[in-house]
Amino acid sequence: MKKMTRFALTGLAAGVAIAAMSSTAQAQEQWTMTTTWPDNLDLIQIDRHWAELVNTLAGDEVKINFRAGGTLMPGTEVFDATQTGSIQAAGDWPGYWAGYSPAFSPLATTTSLFNGVDYLNWINEWGGFELYQEVYGDYNMVYLPYGITNNESGFRGGTPIESLADLEGKRLRLSGRDQGRVLEKLGGSQVTLAGGEIYQAIERGVVDGAEFSTPGVDYKAGFSEVADYWSVPGWHQSASVFGVMINKDSWDALSEETQEKLKIAAQATMAWSLAWSERESTEGTVKFLEDGTEINQLSAEDLAEIQRITNEVIVQGACEDPMHAKVYHSMISYLEHYANWRDVSVPYNMSRVTDDLPSLEEIEACM
Repeated sequence: MKKMTRFALTGLAAGVAIAAMSSTAQAQEQWTMTTTWPDNLDLIQIDRHWAELVNTLAGDEVKINFRAGGTLMPGTEVFDATQTGSIQAAGDWPGYWAGYSPAFSPLATTTSLFNGVDYLNWINEWGGFELYQEVYGDYNMVYLPYGITNNESGFRGGTPIESLADLEGKRLRLSGRDQGRVLEKLGGSQVTLAGGEIYQAIERGVVDGAEFSTPGVDYKAGFSEVADYWSVPGWHQSASVFGVMINKDSWDALSEETQEKLKIAAQATMAWSLAWSERESTEGTVKFLEDGTEINQLSAEDLAEIQRITNEVIVQGACEDPMHAKVYHSMISYLEHYANWRDVSVPYNMSRVTDDLPSLEEIEACM
């Protein structure tokens, strides 16, 4: 009788254990994630870093099956696919969706405004994270910013751009609505091309020059083979943000604990990405110079003129769209607030210092 009792209890314990294991297995969410970046563009490393970290931290609750950009669908389709739930998540650069709302543009980058540390500060402590949720939330998505790169390379091409005067009449590949408006006021014209089309466009003279990303990414894309000249600094994108779009229903299906793990993975990836991209930028610059690339630096006077025109364009965009205004108002308010500490810590401060910012009063008048 005792043996039977022990057997029954043992069987009961085993049944409970099996049920618990079965429950755990059923609880694991299987996510398909892709990105806008194909395997041959190094920015995909940021997406992979987050996906792998999530699988390490939360693999018992959610498993991310990551696919390189273009293997499931064209990169231009990942926004709609995530919004509708065809896939659970997709890595992106918010500026690609400015056609849906111009507010996506400053969430991705700014012209002659934020640097990488500014985005880091603003996202984490000055209300930026909440604005990403507000903008993406209108499209049934949660957004976790998880990548920051500092200012981009600048323009590369077959003819030198040594001053703003050299932009007159130039056809330049450039991303972003505000960036294109600034370029046009400087005498150039914007050409829109996917990243994978830039190499041949420069090689064949379809464009006079092009920008794409940081020096490390640009070098691995082969631009030293087709562009002898490099105009710096990358005023058109003084920093860039990358992140993951998550379908809202898929996000809500996770426990709060799992959601928190995904956020922790995003913050860790963000810190890593800034250091990683700066190391890559340094090594890329060295390689461009070794290959004989000629670097042309714009003057302080030219940069001041770019800032003046940028301020006009930001106010113009703010008066065209309330959410665009809300994002820029938050950004400029951060710069003015942070200046109380930043400006007394020169030259050891982290943020960009400028005395010429877009007018908060003019933006507020349009809100």
